[in-house]
Amino acid sequence: MDKLRAMELFVATAETGSFSGAGRLYGLSPASVSRHVNDLEAALGVALLHRSTRALGLTEGGETYLRDARDILASVKAADTAASARLDHVGGVLRVHSRTMFGVSVLAKLQPAFQRLYPDLVVDLHLSERQVRLREDGFDLDFRIAPPQESGLIRRRLFESRRILVAAPAYLDSAPPLVTPSDIAQHACLTYWLSHEQVYWRFRDGQQEEEIHIPTAFSSNNGLVLLEMVRNGRGLALLDEYTVAEDIAKGDLVELLPHLRITNATFEEGIFATYLQTPFVPAKLRHYLDFVSANWARVRGGGRVQTG
Repeated sequence: MDKLRAMELFVATAETGSFSGAGRLYGLSPASVSRHVNDLEAALGVALLHRSTRALGLTEGGETYLRDARDILASVKAADTAASARLDHVGGVLRVHSRTMFGVSVLAKLQPAFQRLYPDLVVDLHLSERQVRLREDGFDLDFRIAPPQESGLIRRRLFESRRILVAAPAYLDSAPPLVTPSDIAQHACLTYWLSHEQVYWRFRDGQQEEEIHIPTAFSSNNGLVLLEMVRNGRGLALLDEYTVAEDIAKGDLVELLPHLRITNATFEEGIFATYLQTPFVPAKLRHYLDFVSANWARVRGGGRVQTG
């Protein structure tokens, strides 16, 4: 027996004076309402209604139970309303983890406008190159460059972002020609450190793919370091599009081999928002993701962030 539903139907029966009146309020037949009230009386061991062919009336126990039931149902409704209000309130603390380059290039630039829009929400932003465990490490959200493989997680692909091979004009002025992937062997390559193994980049031209060993002149596990090195003309580097788009637009960096797709990992590239799978997405998480999704391109291109 659904006791709350039976209680609601008993109150409706008492207030309307009939099973049919209660049934009209809840879209049930009079017989169905009667069964619910009978089950409630059986569970309580108390007769709540006097039944006759002409009318229904409350017993003494029914009058007392009616008052209590009204109070209980009002409390349940108030609790539901309060829970919904908390769910919709954008406040509290949101713990976010991100890869360093995305955090610095996008999230840090968006934060001032987001904070003006939602002043009651504290964003706790952590940047690193490690893959965090959301539940164990206590994060609400993780921005990754590859889709998650763990169970119990939701992935939301915010946008695609290919990797671009770039160099500064000052480096290219004295560097050998770079026309095909094999020409890279003659260049100073600034590579992202993934392991102690040799570095390989993959090149895709239509349906054709080629993997080439890359001679490393300098390596780092931090994209900001590689970006600074390439800006200073120390070689060429393979970096995410959103980190170099502004430099390319200003002419500070030049895209190399633009007709090819290039990666040091996977061609399924982009930024994936990863969070725990739950029946309801908290308002703070939902609004933060929507804000980042709506404004990341403006930050990348130096445009104005939406604040309403």
